[in-house]
Amino acid sequence: MIMNQIDAKLLRKMFLAGAKSIEAKKEYINELNVFPVPDGDTGTNMTLTIMAAAKEVNALQEPTMESLAKAISSGSLRGARGNSGVILSQLFRGFTKEVKEHEVIDVAVMANAFQKAVETAYKAVMKPKEGTILTVARGGAEKAAELAMETEDLVYFGEEVLKYMQEVLNRTPELLPVLKEAGVVDSGGQGLLEIVKGAYDAMLGKEVVFEAEAPAQKAVVSEGVTNRDEISTADIKFGYCTEFIIMLEKEYTMDTELAFKAYLESIGDSIVVVSDDDIVKVHVHTNDPGLAIQRALTYGSLTRMKIDNMREEHNERVIMDAEKAAQNAQAKKPEAPKKAEPRKKVGFVAVSIGEGINEIFTGLGVDYLIEGGQTMNPSTEDMLNAIDAVNADTIFILPNNSNIVLAANQAKDLTEDKKIIVIPSKTVPQGINAIINYVEDKTPEENEEHMTAEMKRVKTGQVTYAVRDTQIDGKEIKQGDIMGLDDKTILAVGSDISEIAYELVEKMADDDSELISLYYGADTSEEDANALADRIMDQYPNLDVEVHLGGQPIYYYVLSVE
Repeated sequence: MIMNQIDAKLLRKMFLAGAKSIEAKKEYINELNVFPVPDGDTGTNMTLTIMAAAKEVNALQEPTMESLAKAISSGSLRGARGNSGVILSQLFRGFTKEVKEHEVIDVAVMANAFQKAVETAYKAVMKPKEGTILTVARGGAEKAAELAMETEDLVYFGEEVLKYMQEVLNRTPELLPVLKEAGVVDSGGQGLLEIVKGAYDAMLGKEVVFEAEAPAQKAVVSEGVTNRDEISTADIKFGYCTEFIIMLEKEYTMDTELAFKAYLESIGDSIVVVSDDDIVKVHVHTNDPGLAIQRALTYGSLTRMKIDNMREEHNERVIMDAEKAAQNAQAKKPEAPKKAEPRKKVGFVAVSIGEGINEIFTGLGVDYLIEGGQTMNPSTEDMLNAIDAVNADTIFILPNNSNIVLAANQAKDLTEDKKIIVIPSKTVPQGINAIINYVEDKTPEENEEHMTAEMKRVKTGQVTYAVRDTQIDGKEIKQGDIMGLDDKTILAVGSDISEIAYELVEKMADDDSELISLYYGADTSEEDANALADRIMDQYPNLDVEVHLGGQPIYYYVLSVE
């Protein structure tokens, strides 16, 4: 088979096939994440990113290359989640810059598009790291440039590019020692390869059916599950429709199921739990999807995870009705400032999760909270919605997670009517410290410099559990072990939460330390947190120790040392 050109209709088919390909492998890609913490973000984030674009692409019945390029670029940019999703969206952005100028794609255009994709993605990352998705993408672009001098056959071209990208992916452990120690290849690179494989299969004629999900047409699945078309956002008590399947790995009895249902009822409503042999299908409406996910992980591994913002979906539908638009604009985010209010000079947006942490940020003057963090990285679209809701000339964004900084910066680049300053806080304590150090009399630029400098003085520790067996940093870790992590690595491993938290403090505190703050999570009691604080104060009498309700899922403690 020889093929010399790809038209818009075929490229549409290839893109949708690439989206379905990574969706089918997302759990495998999640498992490649080096650290055994309960996030598993890469496969999920890349899938959600490309699916945001795929829905727009799927809606094009008679695409031109220009309309197709716009749908791919716009959809992926706004739907990008996590670092891997943002990098993927930048690859698509660069690729489409080239192809939109042509009615058909030949080998030369494809090679140029690959090169433009890599250039765009590298520019978007402040400190590109080799051994990642960027390395695999660059390898593909280099091979494409070489092949463009040898052949006009896109079938041969695609086959050889894929082979070389696989070779580069296989070498990623040699470029990143942490991958080699864990015995895995880079998860983002694997995700990119799956997309290209799916697209290539479609080019060869493999039929792939893409079914865009339509939340508005969902049927009532059980008594108590409400049809979303019949409600307004003001009536939505629990904003996130959370669905997943548990692949059972532990004993799951009727008593277990009743206890699980009772827990879900304590954090949400519209509960559906259906058990069948080795799997459990779960549906819940909640304001904290991470809590449901965390409890489910105690029974086994998760698949088919899906989290929908029901308020956002509802508004997208009703906005088509001009008479109702004015009413629902206020209902969308009742806590957000009204557009009719006087415009402020400065506003704040923060990513946060957990009752206590939300209250802390609100008390410090944050105008808009985006719910998210580990297991739930907000998209660029979520950031843009927050920016739109805050009526201010300058808006500071606190991502508070290393995997959300790029999405915040992407939202900044897409905003034209307001000055956006992203303070690159990688943890909640850094974000809290940054906003505490905001000085009203300083200019935005002076505050950016001051807040960024002060937050770097904060050392963050986190106590969580391992979701799989692995070996990293010389430590043998078993599924279910309690781990203490600092900003860079795993410092302590054991079986007791309080012991690991105390050991973490011991390794993080030094002679220059003055304050230790403990934020205890949803599964940690205030009594245990106070007991830990007393023990720390006994050992470090010259340090101030503060205890705060965090209420965060996943992490038993988030702590800071300043």
